Amino acid sequence: MKFRTAGCVGALIALVLLPGIAAAQTAGSNAGSPPARGLPAVIPIFPLESPTLFPNGSFPLHIFEPRYRAMIADALKGDRIIGMVMLQPGHESEYEGRPPIFPIGCAGLITDYEQLPDGRYNIVLGGLVKFRVTAEDDSRPYRLASVETIPEVLDDRGTEALRQERERLASLMSALYDQFGFPDPPPGVPDEQVVDELAEHLPLAPLARQKLLEQDSPLARASVLVKLLEAIARAPR
Repeated sequence: MKFRTAGCVGALIALVLLPGIAAAQTAGSNAGSPPARGLPAVIPIFPLESPTLFPNGSFPLHIFEPRYRAMIADALKGDRIIGMVMLQPGHESEYEGRPPIFPIGCAGLITDYEQLPDGRYNIVLGGLVKFRVTAEDDSRPYRLASVETIPEVLDDRGTEALRQERERLASLMSALYDQFGFPDPPPGVPDEQVVDELAEHLPLAPLARQKLLEQDSPLARASVLVKLLEAIARAPR
């Protein structure tokens, strides 16, 4: 399994893979079920320089910075929920403190983890739901935030529209295979997961990915992705 390095922004490693479609199993994978009714009122938040998690996706992370090791240890003793957020541009000089973040992020459940002998962690986060940060709590070495859950619900018409957009995305990704190299997902993978894994792993600028996350549903994200890929397909090579 490959993991995105997390902790020092300068050491981040971009990795392109689809862990939610073919998740590897690691030590400590017996995670609990996600919460049925939104998020706890306060959750730990993990800021990075680009959005890494969408509600129906999953993402691997390598945790090495002491404050975030403490965050993972505490999460594993509790509900295993962590909120991923994006740092505002210009955060570099304040990174060791509590630089500004975008208010909308995505919460994930630690579904797999491995603690290394030196205290670092490899984890996999399964996307749960979006949230809005309303306040922060500085009582821990890592960041805690008061949050409001942002559910994404599609009616029957929206579900059918998402199925059609997924088919368009599949056709476009097939046409662009030489450029991106993404394999077709196996049959039975939900449309929402296909869209959100693609949103996570396409090579996009951080602000563009944040705007995708802030769309109000997987259908809206799928429509944006279709337009983006159509523009790429039309561009001269």
